[in-house]
Amino acid sequence: MTKFILGKKIGMSQIFMEDKMVPITLIESGPVVVVQLKTKEKDGYNAAQVGFGSKKPGKLSKALKKHMKDLGNFRWLKEYRLSEEQLASLKVGDKIDSSIFQVGEKVKISGTNKSKGFQGVVKRHGFHGGPKTHGQKNRFRAPGSIGATHPQHVMPGRRLPGRMGGVRITLKNRKIVQVDGQTNLMAIKGAVPGKKGDLLEITGK
Repeated sequence: MTKFILGKKIGMSQIFMEDKMVPITLIESGPVVVVQLKTKEKDGYNAAQVGFGSKKPGKLSKALKKHMKDLGNFRWLKEYRLSEEQLASLKVGDKIDSSIFQVGEKVKISGTNKSKGFQGVVKRHGFHGGPKTHGQKNRFRAPGSIGATHPQHVMPGRRLPGRMGGVRITLKNRKIVQVDGQTNLMAIKGAVPGKKGDLLEITGK
């Protein structure tokens, strides 16, 4: 069965493994609750919808409260496509926790990276900037020339200042260093997208 769980980023830390310092990211992984099962006959595809996190009851609409069937006031709802065999092994109300993953297993982690607002080309694209002498004044971080004289417009795909961050990032082959099934804490080697408290989607084989 395809392994999947939702998590919330807690922060980064470090541990020692084999006399080496290893950077890790702590994630509150689950438990998630199966809220809805979608079938090919009724919905056109097979999927399981799971809920994670908590939200104040007053912040939820009546439609969402009825949809969740008193299973909880979930902050996030996500769907995962499954085969018919995988779908048959689940039922509404089932809980999935971090114990489905093992130490040493490699997983895929998806999330939204940090938003940085409108940024210049030096920060956004790694430009070196202009020279610091020879008539330069307040233009050290300028992009420089952005095209030829013909055609008389900026060509598509030109690297220019603009909004940076706030996009979905997927990292593959992230190694699980530690898993605690009782506290649902998971330690992943290295960094993962997002800031503290952001939602993460963790999937395995």
